[in-house]
Amino acid sequence: MANILDYIKQYKNETIQNMEFNEVDNLILSRLSYLPFENIKLEKQESLNSIAQKMKNIEEDKYNMKIDKELIKLVGNSQRFKDFIVTDYYFSRDEKEEKQFVAITIHLGDGIMYLSYGGTDNTLVGWKEDFNLSFMTHIPSQIEAVKYIKNVSSKYTEKMILGGHSKGGNLAVYSAVFCPVNIQERIISVTNFDGPGFDETVIENENYKRILNKIYTYIPQSSIIGRLLEHKEKYTVVRSTQIVILQHDIFSWEVVGNALEKMQKVTNGSDIINETVRNWLKSTSPEQRANFINIMYEIVTKTNVKTFKEFNSSKARNIGIILKSYKNINENDKKMIGKMILSFFTAAKDCIMEKVI
Repeated sequence: MANILDYIKQYKNETIQNMEFNEVDNLILSRLSYLPFENIKLEKQESLNSIAQKMKNIEEDKYNMKIDKELIKLVGNSQRFKDFIVTDYYFSRDEKEEKQFVAITIHLGDGIMYLSYGGTDNTLVGWKEDFNLSFMTHIPSQIEAVKYIKNVSSKYTEKMILGGHSKGGNLAVYSAVFCPVNIQERIISVTNFDGPGFDETVIENENYKRILNKIYTYIPQSSIIGRLLEHKEKYTVVRSTQIVILQHDIFSWEVVGNALEKMQKVTNGSDIINETVRNWLKSTSPEQRANFINIMYEIVTKTNVKTFKEFNSSKARNIGIILKSYKNINENDKKMIGKMILSFFTAAKDCIMEKVI
């Protein structure tokens, strides 16, 4: 079945003027913020064709996923995308703040620009910030996302389309919710591709309600990430060729013509996982979740690795360090970890029993 790479090949000669901007274009642009811009000398304003030329010699292991190298090559050679101008690349990673943020602005012409918020990279601190969503109402990247849209909207007069995949989708929505009203009025749409939702205090915020009719969410049929926390907007289910968590990979999402292939509903498995997480969150306090996640993160960081690739390169050694670190923590923390894990499996058991019986 076709995916976004096949779409670029099929419609490479169709400009935005000939075939209007669609949901597949939206998905592709949301992915571009994952590219390794830090490995090239990026001009203040540069076409995707020029960026593709610079990135063709970057080693595959510098990309978040190896397939991204093929993506930028195709985009750079496509009449549809190659002349789009990229500006305002911003990257920030801070271990102390537990923040990993990236965004780019893509100017489409005809008075429209696309703000692409990047999702989680393969660093431990990036994943730690994701887990922080389970006990924090506002994470550092969300605050950064609002600063970003304020800065970009002050420099340019175009209307805006916002989008992102995974955490990037969450950031796109958050920035739209908490930016000033005059900026909200310039937003055409906000698209969250399989990204988590928010704490209830955000969902009930008047700013959220004001922008709600512009928010669109897409999730694969067995979505896990995209159903975490609270969503008020309706979602569109798309077909993925992968299974369970691997469906989070947008390169597995099926494309038919110039649209994503839709499904009527999510799988039963997605519902079970969603209810399990919801019940676990209800049965534990934010303080308990924070303590659990912080201790587990501290144990993992004893390995001194920064990325999952580094972890895998010496997996046996790093697992040994983790086990030793766990052995050395105090008994109260061990009991707390055991209790939190037990509460999760209890929530899972209760949910499965409810769905099956």
